Parts: sequence; C-alpha cells; structure tokens
Amino acid sequence: MQAGNKFFDDMSKLMTNAMGVAQGAKTEAETAMKGFIDRWMADRDFVTREEFDAVRLMAQKAREENAALEARIAALESKKSK
Repeated sequence: MQAGNKFFDDMSKLMTNAMGVAQGAKTEAETAMKGFIDRWMADRDFVTREEFDAVRLMAQKAREENAALEARIAALESKKSK
C-alpha cells in the first residue's frame, strides 16, 4: 500500500513541477511577445496616447483662439462701417 502512495506522491510532485515550468514558459513567452510588439510599434512611429492628447489640446486651443479673433475682427469691421 505504501508503494502506491509513493507513486502518487511522485506523480503529484512531477505534475506540480511541470505546471511550474509551464507557467514560467508562459511568462517568458508573454514578455518576449510584448517586447516584440513594443519594438514593432516604435519602428512604425506611432504616437503615444499622451502625445496625441497634448496635440489635440493644442488644436482645440488654436480653434478657440481663431474663434475669438474672428469675433474681434467682426466687431472691429462693424465698428469701422458705422
């Protein structure tokens, strides 16, 4: 009976070790894939979200300044024509 228990104990240890190796391989594969994707995206000159948001805010501010200047010009022109 003890021989059976030892067999199952050994199988349990083997399976536990195999799961540890599989988990390590998974982590290593994920790290390698993330590195590959990061390099691929860097080579494509994609902008980061932060860069995109900064440029979007600059464009919005420029549109607001244009609208203010248009209103000012319109007011000056109406004042001139009177």
